[in-house]
Amino acid sequence: MKCTFEELMERYPCLEACADAISKAAQMLTDTYKNGGKVLTCGNGGSCADSDHIVGELMKGFLLKRPMPDEKVSEFADLFEDGECIAKNLQGALPAISLTAQSAIVSAFANDVDPELVYAQLVYGYGKAGDVLIGLSTSGNSANVVSATKTAKFMGVKTIIFTGKNQCTCDSFADVVIHVPETETFKVQELHLPVYHYLCAECERQFFNM
Repeated sequence: MKCTFEELMERYPCLEACADAISKAAQMLTDTYKNGGKVLTCGNGGSCADSDHIVGELMKGFLLKRPMPDEKVSEFADLFEDGECIAKNLQGALPAISLTAQSAIVSAFANDVDPELVYAQLVYGYGKAGDVLIGLSTSGNSANVVSATKTAKFMGVKTIIFTGKNQCTCDSFADVVIHVPETETFKVQELHLPVYHYLCAECERQFFNM
C-alpha cells in the first residue's frame, strides 16, 4: 500500500497548482518530528472533523503497523504480568493534538472570554517553538483559525494553512499556505483530504518504514 507524492499528483492532477506548498508542508512536518516537536490542528465544521482526522492518522498506525520495538516489549513484559500483551498492541505515535476536540476548555473559554480566541488560547497553552500548527479553513479567513495562526507565529510555532483557491488573510504571515484549486466549500474539503492523507503517510514512512 502506498501514498506517495507521485501517486497524489497522478490521482489528483489539479493539485499540481499547489504542489510546491504540499512539498514544503511535508518537509516541515518531518523536520518537526525529527526535532522532537508535535503537531496541533484546528478548524471549524467539516474542517473540525478534518482536524480530528489528521490526528487520528498521526497518533496510530495509518498505512504501516508501527509495532513497539522488541526490546521495549521485553522491558514492558518484565514490569507486569500482562505487559507483553499490552506492549504488542501499542503502536508508535507521532505526537499530535486536535484543539477542536477539547470541548470543556473550548466551551469555557468561548463563554468566559472570547469565542474567536479559543484556538489561540490552546496554541498559547500547548505550543512551543519547533511545533507545527495545521489550520484548516476553506476561506482562509476564519477568525478563530486566523487568531490561532497569529498566536503560533508569536510562539515560534510553524504554521501550515489548508484553504481554497482564493487569496486569504493567512497568506501574509503563515509559513505554508496550501491553496487547493477550488472555491466552493465542499469541493475545497474534498481536496484537503487527499493532501493531508499524503502528509500523514509521508511522516509515517519517514519514521516507521522498518
